[in-house]
Amino acid sequence: MAKVEKKFKFTVLATDVVIFTIKDDKLQVLLIKMKKEPFQACWAVPGGLVNPEEPLEQSAQRHLLLKSGLKNVYLEQLYTFGKVKRDPLGRVVSVAYFALVPSENLALKTSQEYAGVGWFPVNKLPPLAYDHSEIVALAKERLQAKLGYTNIIYSLLPKHFSLSDLQAVYEIILDKKLDKRNFRKKIFSLKLVKKTGEERRGRAFRPAELYEFISRRPAVVQIL
Repeated sequence: MAKVEKKFKFTVLATDVVIFTIKDDKLQVLLIKMKKEPFQACWAVPGGLVNPEEPLEQSAQRHLLLKSGLKNVYLEQLYTFGKVKRDPLGRVVSVAYFALVPSENLALKTSQEYAGVGWFPVNKLPPLAYDHSEIVALAKERLQAKLGYTNIIYSLLPKHFSLSDLQAVYEIILDKKLDKRNFRKKIFSLKLVKKTGEERRGRAFRPAELYEFISRRPAVVQIL
């Protein structure tokens, strides 16, 4: 690793955002490719320094938009990472967030500060800069836990979906199979979804009835 001159004389504050989606039947995370030393050719989650009078969540939203092109997504504060030597430029404390987005119609972009942007399966990540592997791992744990007692799954699905689509997202994130009958019974009992009156056709299987969420606002519900 090349020697890097310290940039920050005092402690500075940053925000980093772990962005999850379901793509190709896998839980994937969005990463940007670094250019600067000592992490040249490594990847990282989008993030950056907080402006002096900027609220933390606003900083996370700003970096999310500037470095990935995403906005208006589910966003939740995750944890504060503050190891003294986590950044070679000096003492940088990062308040991490995680975000959830459906994979349909995502148009990614990044700034000239970075070499690229892309989705990677969480179980097959490239070398990550800083302590971002730790941040991604904790974000995945938080997501898995929150599926059990909240309705935030709506953030990963399109407006209309089948019950099989819904169950598949749970199974992908939790990395386990769920009983179909019990799963659907629970979903209906909680009144999370309603029929749209439409069907998905054109696939090898019989037409699938389509549903939508009754509410797309975060709520506490005991699902698992």
